[in-house]
Amino acid sequence: MKVAVMTDSTAYIDKEIRDKHQIYMVPLSVQFADASYREEIDITTDEFYRNLKESKELPKTSQPSIGDITSLLEELAKDYDAVISIHLSSGISGTYQAVVSAGEMVEGIDVYAYDSERSCMAQGFLVLEAVELIAKGKQPAEVIKRLDEIKAATRSYFMVDDLSNLQRGGRLNGAQAIIGSLLQVKPILHFVDKIILPFEKIRTKKRAIQRILDLLEEDASQGQRLKIAFIHANREAEAIELQQKFLAKYPDMDTTISYFGPVIGTHLGEGALGVTWYKK
Repeated sequence: MKVAVMTDSTAYIDKEIRDKHQIYMVPLSVQFADASYREEIDITTDEFYRNLKESKELPKTSQPSIGDITSLLEELAKDYDAVISIHLSSGISGTYQAVVSAGEMVEGIDVYAYDSERSCMAQGFLVLEAVELIAKGKQPAEVIKRLDEIKAATRSYFMVDDLSNLQRGGRLNGAQAIIGSLLQVKPILHFVDKIILPFEKIRTKKRAIQRILDLLEEDASQGQRLKIAFIHANREAEAIELQQKFLAKYPDMDTTISYFGPVIGTHLGEGALGVTWYKK
C-alpha cells in the first residue's frame, strides 16, 4: 500500500522539509481588510507580523475550503492508495472536519483524517513521525496507533503578551481575558480536550517563561530522551535564548526552534512563546 502524508499549514513545517519528505499541505488563510493570504504560500511569517503591526483591526482567519481539500485528495488518489491527514485541533478550527467530509467525497483513496488536538509543532511532530513510519513500511493502522501514543505523551505550554487577540478571536473566554489584563497576569496556557485553557496564572512574563522551562526540566530530569520545540511569535532571539538555557543543562536533548505562523499568530499575538515536547 502506498501511503501519503498530508497536513495543514498550521503545523509550520518548513517548505524544504515538506518537499524533501513529500508532505502535502492544505493552507489556512488570514485576511487583512480586503486582501486574503494563504499562509506559507502567499505570505511569509515575517510579512505577516509586519502587516499585523500596521493593521488597525485584528485579521480574520479561515480554514481551507472543502473544494480545495477535495482537489488535493483527487490528485493524491492518482498515485496513492491512502493518505494520513493530520490537522490542528478540531476544538479551535473546522479544518479536521472539512477533511473528514472531503474524504467521504473522493473515491479511489482511503483518507485517515487525524485530529492532533493541538497545533504548531506539536502537530508537526506527529506529521514527521508519520512520514518516518511510512518510510519503514508501516500501514495506516500502525501509524495511527503510534500517533495516539505520541499525542498522549505530548506536553505543550505557551504564554502570550496580550490576551486581547485570543479573546477577540473567540479562542479564550472573555472573562478570563479581562481578569488577566486587569491584573497584568501572564497566564500559561495549554490545550485541554482540544481547546485552549489557562494552566497557571503568573504575574510576569519572565516568571511565566521560567515556569514553562521548569515544567520541561521536570521531564528532562527523569533521564528519558525528549523531542522538544521552542516556539515563538516573532521573537526568535528569545526562543533561542530559552533553548540554549535548557541545553546548558541537558546538552544531549533533541531540540528545534519553530514559530507561530500567521493563522495561530493572529490569535496569540506577537511576542508569544511556547514549548512542546514528548518522550521519544
